Amino acid sequence: MFDRHSGGESAILVHIDFDQESNQEDLQEFVELVRSAGLKVMDIVTAKRHSPDPKYFIGKGKIEEIQSVKQATEANVIIFNHNLAPSQERNIEKVAKCRVIDRIGLILDIFAQRAFTFEGKLQVELAQLRHLSTRLVRGWTHLERQKGGIGMRGPGETQLETDRRLVRDRIKHIEKRLDKVGRQREQGRRSRKRANIKTVSIVGYTNAGKSTLFNLLTEAQVLAEDKLFATLDPTLRRVSLPKGSDVILADTVGFIRHLPHELVAAFRATLEESVEADILLHVIDAASERRDENIEQVLEVLTDIGANEIRTLEVYNKIDMIEGAEPRIDRDDEGLPIRVWTSAIKEQGVELLLEAIEELAEEKQFSAKLRLPPQEGRLRGLLYELQAIEEEGVADNGDMLLDIRLEQADWIRLGRQLEKDLNQFVLSS
Repeated sequence: MFDRHSGGESAILVHIDFDQESNQEDLQEFVELVRSAGLKVMDIVTAKRHSPDPKYFIGKGKIEEIQSVKQATEANVIIFNHNLAPSQERNIEKVAKCRVIDRIGLILDIFAQRAFTFEGKLQVELAQLRHLSTRLVRGWTHLERQKGGIGMRGPGETQLETDRRLVRDRIKHIEKRLDKVGRQREQGRRSRKRANIKTVSIVGYTNAGKSTLFNLLTEAQVLAEDKLFATLDPTLRRVSLPKGSDVILADTVGFIRHLPHELVAAFRATLEESVEADILLHVIDAASERRDENIEQVLEVLTDIGANEIRTLEVYNKIDMIEGAEPRIDRDDEGLPIRVWTSAIKEQGVELLLEAIEELAEEKQFSAKLRLPPQEGRLRGLLYELQAIEEEGVADNGDMLLDIRLEQADWIRLGRQLEKDLNQFVLSS
């Protein structure tokens, strides 16, 4: 779309420690990301700053250091462990004379390698186009007056404007196709609800062992490797529980520190498998030094997509790497399981995990008598879709009187969907 230096397979990594916590990133995770992209790390340039430089993000001294390292290593791409402004990318490229990629560009490249399904490829392309749309800067000057002439006074549409229009049109086209895929997924979820089959969605920090656990529980062949974002496309499988009931288990894309908003928006259709789930399995790398930080990052993303109120079972995985750790179930004050300690790679704690899932799947029912004013017809319709209305009547003033029975999670989800406190309509429960 615009003039850039070509990329390559050997990279110089740039990592800056900032005083501001919002700008801080993890160097070890950055190196794993680069290697997951299939790049060879030639050298790592580090520095400390109070805040980013507006023009180059880093100081001129570090720019000169990067130039020297580039000449010594013959690296052909520079990757920053931070999100750069388009102008900063261009300014650094002019000085360094090679391709510059920021953190978002790196993650998008990994996602492009991992997408295999039709939906996954569309989602990746959408994220790439949204990222690219902020970086169209010049285009080709030889077409600058392509619409000039008699009856069309003025400079006409520049190539840059044409590029932007083409990108916007393509984004709209992809969004329409993803909406169709989303509707198809919604039909599948409704069918499962009618059949009273619970959905359990696996979420967690990338490389926590989600796909290994998924394969163990379902005997599926989902790609499971020791690298970040090994799994991108969602996979659903039926799992039989000890007492004979079934659930649908969904494996989804892993989360990461400061997951770019472009990716959250583009992968909303995939992440809806988590938003609409009855239970979340939050898989945690129990042996990770950054365990608590990773948990916080996952909870942030779940809050962003509106899945933070769904009942969650924590799965502390990789206990084989912790001396003395044994499979067990931790319970809350009411005796319900809140945490299971497992090792998917060693197949330890599988029976305990299935037992905990089955206990949570026996969801308490929410029963209540509602009084709805006439303008709450949408809520009534949604309750009918959930087959939650057992009896209906009309009050003297025209209000709707409903006896309902549905799962607690569905009641909470309805309130979030309508963005209102539904308890205001409850007469008794």
